[in-house]
Amino acid sequence: MITCMDDLLQASRKGESVRVAVAAADDEAALSAMIAAASLRISTPLLFGDEKKITTLLAKLEGGAETSFEIRHVSDESAAAVQAVTAIRKGEAQILLKGKMKTAHLLKAVLDSENGLRLNRLLSDVFLFENVHRTGRRLMIITDGGVTLKPDLKQKIEIIENAVFVMHTLGIALPKVALLSAVETVNPSLPSTLDAAVLTKMNHRGQIKGCIIDGPLALDNAVSPSAARTKELHTPIAGQADILVCPDIESANMLAKSTCYFAGFRLGHVIVGAAAPVLIPSRADNADSKLLSVALGKLVGKYTA
Repeated sequence: MITCMDDLLQASRKGESVRVAVAAADDEAALSAMIAAASLRISTPLLFGDEKKITTLLAKLEGGAETSFEIRHVSDESAAAVQAVTAIRKGEAQILLKGKMKTAHLLKAVLDSENGLRLNRLLSDVFLFENVHRTGRRLMIITDGGVTLKPDLKQKIEIIENAVFVMHTLGIALPKVALLSAVETVNPSLPSTLDAAVLTKMNHRGQIKGCIIDGPLALDNAVSPSAARTKELHTPIAGQADILVCPDIESANMLAKSTCYFAGFRLGHVIVGAAAPVLIPSRADNADSKLLSVALGKLVGKYTA
C-alpha cells in the first residue's frame, strides 16, 4: 500500500521508464521535474515548444546542461498541445504533461473528437495530497477541481469511479468516499445534499462498487473524528474519508489549492478517463508537485485502457 508521497516516488521507479510529452515545455518547474524524473529513472521527456526558450532554461537549471532531451520546435502554444497529443496517439509517449499554457488549451486538444484522447468515459481530475497530522500521514483525494464545471448525478458517479480507481492503484482496496456539502443533513433547497443521498443509497445497493460512500457530509465531519463525534454522526466514513467529492469545480479547486497554500502539503494530480494519463498541474505549482504528478501518472497509466 502506498501511504505517502515518498512511497509514490519509490513505486514509480519500478519497471521501465516511460516517456512524457510536455506541451509548451518552456516552463522552469516542468523542466526541473523532467530532470529529476530522468535522474530517478521514472521517465524521460519529449519536449514541445520554443526550442530556444527551452534550451536556455535547461542551461540554467541544475543538471539541465547535461541532458540530451529531445526537443521539437513549435512556436505556437495550441500547436504544441496538438503535437503533444499526437505523440501520445502514435505511441511516442505515454503521459501528457501541461507546460506553460492554460489548461483549457491542452484540454481542447485532448477532447478533440477526431484526433484527441477521448474514450467513452468522463474525464475528471483526481487531486492527490499528503495529509500530515499528529498521528501520522496519509494520502487523500479531492475531486473534481479541473474538468467538469457542474457535474450532474451521472457525472458524479463517474467522478467517484475515477477517484476510486486511483485509490485502488495505490493499494487501498475499499476507499471511504465523502460526498461534501455545507451540511450533513438532506435539504431539498440544497441540490448537493440530494445528489449525495442518492449516491449513498446507490452504493449501499451495490450500484457503485469498490468503495464505501456516505453523504452529505460537511468537510469537518469528513476529516475530523472529533467533529463527527460532537455531531453524533455514526458512520464508518465520518472523520476517516479517503476521497472528498465536491459539489462543483469551484469548491473542489479551492479546497485542493488550500491544501498547498494554507497547509503546505505535497500534491500531485492526474486526469483519469482518457486514453493516457493527462497531467494539468497549475502553472504556479512547483517542481516537486509536477514530479509527483508524473509519478502518479506512471502508476495510473499501467491500468489505463
